[in-house]
Amino acid sequence: MEIPIFPLNGAVLFPGTSLPLNIFEERYIEMVDYALSKERCIGMIQSDDKNKLYDIGCIGKIHSFSETTDGRYLISLQGTNCFKVKKELEKKYKFRLVEAEMLDFEEDENIINEKQKKNLLDRYSQYIKVKKINLNLEDIKNIDFNQIIKFIAMISPFSDIEKQVLLETKDLRDFYKKLHSILELEIVEDNNSKTIN
Repeated sequence: MEIPIFPLNGAVLFPGTSLPLNIFEERYIEMVDYALSKERCIGMIQSDDKNKLYDIGCIGKIHSFSETTDGRYLISLQGTNCFKVKKELEKKYKFRLVEAEMLDFEEDENIINEKQKKNLLDRYSQYIKVKKINLNLEDIKNIDFNQIIKFIAMISPFSDIEKQVLLETKDLRDFYKKLHSILELEIVEDNNSKTIN
């Protein structure tokens, strides 16, 4: 499958989530035009500090868009599947195209029990306190667990590498374990820095 890609660090899309984007650069306006003329798909992917693409990204399908009077696009992407970059294709456009292979993600919620859900939400509650994030957890407690963990991964100020680690997980259990570890490390680091200061 050939897809246009939007390399954007920090803005990680996960399957089953939405991401609003304000598109204003000429090459990415051309990318949106291209996607709208095909299957409406754009690959969201991060790159390293040498601008080399990571191997794994997420395909977003444009599910709504509007054009502004000054020529920008306001689009919303719905994450469908993770993909692996097989190769970058010859440059024919101002944006980049890759040949991608679709990846599967196991979303069976039954592999995570209620105790683990409560444990993660308790840990996240500690995390938002130490990071001084204004968020009411009551608003997310009643949504599906696979949506909760993706929501946490998307909105939290994790590093690009931490977000990439989560994106590259194979199933919900692995995602849960890695997310839990990231939260614990961030809380410990924050508490240690306060103790030193």
